[in-house]
Amino acid sequence: MTTRKNRSSREETMASNRCQTYSEFWPFYLREHAVPATRTWHFVGSTAAPVVLVWALLTQTWWGLLLVPVAGYFFAWVAHAFVERNRPATFTHPWWSLISDYRMFFLFLTGRLKDELVRAGVEDHPHARAT
Repeated sequence: MTTRKNRSSREETMASNRCQTYSEFWPFYLREHAVPATRTWHFVGSTAAPVVLVWALLTQTWWGLLLVPVAGYFFAWVAHAFVERNRPATFTHPWWSLISDYRMFFLFLTGRLKDELVRAGVEDHPHARAT
């Protein structure tokens, strides 16, 4: 049996590509964010991106708009590379991934993320806790 830590990038891409609908993608997305630290880093980026956007607009620092995706994705990609050790879903489903980033973020803020993680089977991950 292949564990998450032993899965190749190709296997992860194949699993992601099997998702034909967003309702299939969502549980996959949550399982790719099984380690709590990965979600924490995503929340940092999900907070930083709109802050940078508002700053750029209010100060009319137009080049600052280029920093919005950098602020949003930098933390997430670092978490995938060094914490979760998987390939971000952004590369196979960019829009669904962006939607899911903020869906996960708002579920966390409203205290409803744990139930979603349990439904997606995240508690079965050997390194995860559904927190």
